[in-house]
Amino acid sequence: MPTRIIIADDEAIQRMDLRDVLTKQGYLVIGEAGDGQSAINLARELRPDLVIMDIRMPDMDGITATETLTQEKIAPVLLLTAFGDQQLVERAKEAGVVNYIVKPLRESEVAPAIEVTLARYSEFRTLEEETKSLSEKLETRKVVERAKGLLMEKQGLSEQEAFRKIQKASMNNRKSMREVAEAILLTNEM
Repeated sequence: MPTRIIIADDEAIQRMDLRDVLTKQGYLVIGEAGDGQSAINLARELRPDLVIMDIRMPDMDGITATETLTQEKIAPVLLLTAFGDQQLVERAKEAGVVNYIVKPLRESEVAPAIEVTLARYSEFRTLEEETKSLSEKLETRKVVERAKGLLMEKQGLSEQEAFRKIQKASMNNRKSMREVAEAILLTNEM
């Protein structure tokens, strides 16, 4: 499947030129927008693999639109601009822009920029998922430890016996160990 891309630029000629470059390089342009809000709406609807967006557009600029797309985890953004000033670069970094190209575009730079953007975004998403998973495991461990301590105190069990009791209840009731541990803690609070 070719990479599905939305182009957002307020200049129709720029969009047309970019669409031609992307099509020649085997990418699929699935939508075009002339301002940031339209780009966001289109991305929400079409769920592209990538959004290529100009910084300076009417109503909502590309950086503001990028913030929304990044927060909603819709797609990575490759930002285009004819302006290379440091303030814009800083705003772009803070907004979550994954990559940045300065106009005028050179065809030879487009595919590498797209591929790097997609790779970095994929890495970010993987790290985010791993972090979430580790946080959940840590939280589960904390709850199980507290429930284990409670069973040891209230029922005079050894640490291993308390753990086995939680584990057995988990299997018998087809509940996670965290759910069983939370139930033990909740029961004690009442």
